[in-house]
Amino acid sequence: MRDFDPAQPDPVDPLDAYSRAVSSVATSVTPHVASIRLPRGGGSAVVFDDEGYLLTNAHVVGRDQRGTATFNDGTEAGFRVVGADPLSDLAVLRVRDAAPPAARLGDADRLVVGQLVVAIGSPLGFSGSVTAGVVSALGRAIPVRQGRMARVIEDVIQTDAALNPGNSGGALANSAGSVVGINTAVAGFGLGLAVPINATTRRIIDTLLVEGRVRRAYLGVVGVPAPLPDDIAARTGQSAGLRVVEVVPGGPADRAGLRAGDLVLTVGRERISDAQGIQRQLFAEVIGTRLPVTVLRNGAMVDVLAVPSELVG
Repeated sequence: MRDFDPAQPDPVDPLDAYSRAVSSVATSVTPHVASIRLPRGGGSAVVFDDEGYLLTNAHVVGRDQRGTATFNDGTEAGFRVVGADPLSDLAVLRVRDAAPPAARLGDADRLVVGQLVVAIGSPLGFSGSVTAGVVSALGRAIPVRQGRMARVIEDVIQTDAALNPGNSGGALANSAGSVVGINTAVAGFGLGLAVPINATTRRIIDTLLVEGRVRRAYLGVVGVPAPLPDDIAARTGQSAGLRVVEVVPGGPADRAGLRAGDLVLTVGRERISDAQGIQRQLFAEVIGTRLPVTVLRNGAMVDVLAVPSELVG
């Protein structure tokens, strides 16, 4: 065994660049992430506006309206819940006292599979905890149950960064230190999942800030992106659709006759290639209307009419 010589530099470690990236993100993002306590639980939240607004998960706040946020420097501040949207699993809080400056928000639509991401939150009550991994998949949809109602969180990011109870509501950041997702541990499948920050969720956040709630249409399908057969792709000019893997029993999609295995091509006459394509249409204006859906089933095009209902939290 060679003797240690402090005068000689350490050999190059292949993880140095990775370690520096993760450490840099942790340093820049952690001050913007709070541990939050509510009467019936807790989790994490991210400061996203310099006026003291924080973003977290709707399932973290539940029906509670007030709680306490503790920031990384030990500062505590009371907060109230401004609004929550169960379908996107997002909620907005506002602290009564001064909060740290806002984190920089990124665009999850620019993520690619294999990209480095860093999760920051308060798992099991340990604030400022950092885990890292890569983007494992994009455009996931996951079924969850809230009380008696089954619902679907659309377009989530899947990552292998370790998440545990308490991480929910914390930040998922890219290597530039931009927050591209809000972590959620609601699925319970042993997966790291995050609600993306993109144009659709920004619209939801803006609506929560102004109105305190988002009237959301509910369809009730769980799907994954899938390529179209060559002949259908040539005929339609569309390369991918959304493969239905689960239809929520009794939901609008179920009543319309959609089935697991269907390959959704269009919703509302717009081409669909991922869960976000559906989510973009499920706002108040389509509640109670007849929404045309075209699917590929057993090699044939099938048209159905679904009538989205309003999501009741």
